[in-house]
Amino acid sequence: MKIRAGLEAAGMTDVGCQRDNNEDHFAYWEPQSDAQFREKGRLAVVADGMGGYEGGQEASHIAVDAVLDVYRSESDPSPQALLLDAVKAAHERIRQQAAANPSLYGMGTTCTAAAIVDNQLYFAHVGDSRLYMVRSGVLTQLTRDHSYVGRLVESGLISRDEAEFHPQRHILTAALGTIGDLVTDSPEAPLLLQPGDTLILCTDGLWGQVRDEELATIAQEPVMEVCNDLVQLARKRGGPDNITLQVLRVVPNP
Repeated sequence: MKIRAGLEAAGMTDVGCQRDNNEDHFAYWEPQSDAQFREKGRLAVVADGMGGYEGGQEASHIAVDAVLDVYRSESDPSPQALLLDAVKAAHERIRQQAAANPSLYGMGTTCTAAAIVDNQLYFAHVGDSRLYMVRSGVLTQLTRDHSYVGRLVESGLISRDEAEFHPQRHILTAALGTIGDLVTDSPEAPLLLQPGDTLILCTDGLWGQVRDEELATIAQEPVMEVCNDLVQLARKRGGPDNITLQVLRVVPNP
């Protein structure tokens, strides 16, 4: 896909070192028409499925496809509202598919979707995949983890460093397709991006093996090298889970 001037983008997914199949999925989209591009900008989505050999893979693909479908086809002046509608639709489609196919019962997925429209960043997020921004060498996690350990960090009971090694760090408190109310994380207002800003969307197979300071340093490299080097670093440390990321870098328009 041709990427318009103003952004460099790369993505990669890897099964890791201890899994037989890849339950992660990701996609990048921008419209072909200039008019629609001005309205909807660019969209990146990452999902990490769960629910067994077939279920997790099915859930992550449904989520990414649903987010792309709704964001592309619906009309709304607010990109943020579109993203929230898209995530809600993904949640319902996963539940419908699981209800229709008993072998998929219990499947679900994380989902992190980010849209850049006129250098404004919008996002919608469920689960423990993450969206980071690196600006001037400083890493900021823009999403909050919907996980048991994430709650402990937010309540001040443990530190971020302690959370990295907590034995229950992968227990989710929210995911698409699961029973109960949908919990979605989104910003109150869009974030204005600057040239040089680098966004990283990734699953826990990456951030669980790579420290924040390493992410910040490697994020300075060309975007494809960022993907390669981070995946190889996660694999070097055992690669216990699937590893998926997208890297988006804002560059000045020529």
